[in-house]
Amino acid sequence: MTSYDLWSYSSTTTVANVDLSGFTVEALDGKIGKIDEATNEAGGSFVVVDTGPWIFGKKVMLPAGVIRDVDLDAETVFVNRTKDQIKNGPEFDEKTYRDEPYRNELSSYYGPGGAGYTE
Repeated sequence: MTSYDLWSYSSTTTVANVDLSGFTVEALDGKIGKIDEATNEAGGSFVVVDTGPWIFGKKVMLPAGVIRDVDLDAETVFVNRTKDQIKNGPEFDEKTYRDEPYRNELSSYYGPGGAGYTE
């Protein structure tokens, strides 16, 4: 998976013209929260998930490439990472989450060779 692929929805994930805000997010091993924000930027798509009490109200940012499926009827997004991989990911920062250095940190973590990578 290239960095570009990590920041793009897979070709099997249909999200065009769909606002994913409010959708439930399911990791490989259970629910992690709800989507607070989602983008459809070419080569730069991501979701920000409000984890609620699961990680003490923390938010996490996930590149679109970790999304494996979207169930529009159930308003649920499925990601191909475990709860622990997401919990141990880079800290979310409201001030810098749109900046290149933060995205590079996420790419290193969730991309090939990173601790949060799942094939």
